[in-house]
Amino acid sequence: LGGGLDIVSGGELFRGLKAGVLPDRIVFSGVGKREDEILFALESRILMFNVESFEELERIDRCASKRGTVAPIALRVNPDVDPNTHPYISTGLKKNKFGLNKEAVVEAYRDAARRSHVRIVGISCHIGSQITQTAPFLEALGCIKGLIATLASYGITISYLDLGGGLGITYDQESPPHPREYGKAIVDRLGDVAVTLILEPGRVIVGNAGILVTRVLYTKQGDGKDFVIVDAAMNDLARPALYNAYHAIEPVVKNRRQNTVRADVVGPICESGDFLARDRRIPRVRAGDLLAVMSAGAYGFSMSSNYNSRPRAAEVMVREDDFHVIRARESYEDLIAGESIPDFLLSEKSAGWSSWQKED
Repeated sequence: LGGGLDIVSGGELFRGLKAGVLPDRIVFSGVGKREDEILFALESRILMFNVESFEELERIDRCASKRGTVAPIALRVNPDVDPNTHPYISTGLKKNKFGLNKEAVVEAYRDAARRSHVRIVGISCHIGSQITQTAPFLEALGCIKGLIATLASYGITISYLDLGGGLGITYDQESPPHPREYGKAIVDRLGDVAVTLILEPGRVIVGNAGILVTRVLYTKQGDGKDFVIVDAAMNDLARPALYNAYHAIEPVVKNRRQNTVRADVVGPICESGDFLARDRRIPRVRAGDLLAVMSAGAYGFSMSSNYNSRPRAAEVMVREDDFHVIRARESYEDLIAGESIPDFLLSEKSAGWSSWQKED
């Protein structure tokens, strides 16, 4: 639909190209780009690399030289702005691993300007995710405007401003600004700075477009605590266990006369961190009922795993009263696809079995 991608791996570049995203709408971010990933991006002719360290700048320059080309780059500045979000998804504080501080980034730009196989085209900034107010974005933008002016004094022109993403959605009681309000605030603060804006509104697009459907297996009354045990788990939706994140839980089939109960909604995985909700007031359910875990469209399936050898769920796209399975449910056979046992272990196993038989 004309959108682009912010990627952080060669795999995301591969997926994006397969999905039909134009290379000149792809930006490669991330602190740990491997050489093969850089070469793949150069061959694909992406829009730019968001460079996050001096050593990465050197590596991209070397890779471009090896390919006889010039790599378009932006440098990612860490503006030390507190986004007031969960610490794991805060990315713009000086204690975070991302980007360069304001002083170092100017030095890095001057270094880049002297190199023959990189071309400066932009500046990048990303302060965090699930941000529910515009003030942190505007504070970061103020820092970047100052940097653009400083770079201009060294003869360095910035064409693209990648302001990152991070605009939040409503999971519970949050009241994030509408994208229209966010956009107006950014444009007003940018003023007459002549750049092309790049924005990464991933969660805003897909977060509330997806749900996780799970079936109740059992209910259990504990000592002062009730549990609803479902067939989905932390391997399917990691956000509650990882961030203590809130996801609303609703019955798929609503019954207005349904009583409510306060309970933990938990999965089958063998650790206490396996929960989808804690101490939550939900409709009273029984085995076989279906529950919808809301707002699972962002960082849902992409963060799922096969922990405890659990096959991953099917993905189903729904449009009005029509649906299509866009990713098949995994099978037990999928769990061992690609695995093999080395011959030396097979021979040791056979020898051990023979020895055990003789002793017996």
